[in-house]
Amino acid sequence: MPVRIPRGAKNFWIPDDAPSAPGIFAGMADQPVQSLHPVDFSTHVLSLASTAFIALGKMPAPDGEQLSLDLETARHLIDVLGMLEVKTKGNLDDAEQKLLGSLTYDLRVAFVDAQQAQPNT
Repeated sequence: MPVRIPRGAKNFWIPDDAPSAPGIFAGMADQPVQSLHPVDFSTHVLSLASTAFIALGKMPAPDGEQLSLDLETARHLIDVLGMLEVKTKGNLDDAEQKLLGSLTYDLRVAFVDAQQAQPNT
């Protein structure tokens, strides 16, 4: 049976003439709608950096599990943060600039350490 997402639900945009949404949305109408906190630049940067630290094995995953080392994912996320640092130069306030610079530096050092700790193959 198709389920319709309530018209007043936050975080969803549904045209008035939209058909019901089966599949992944089944059962969502019975759950209370949760409002997520607004995302600002610092929160987004911290999210990317946390994921990179998890990939480097420097912090556990949100469920507490220690995941295996994933240098490729870590490198990609560090590159994304580095790109943001370059592309936002002059457009950030002091706190945002310091946060981004510090996290990017710390992640690059952690990446080199993790890379050097890998056994040579």
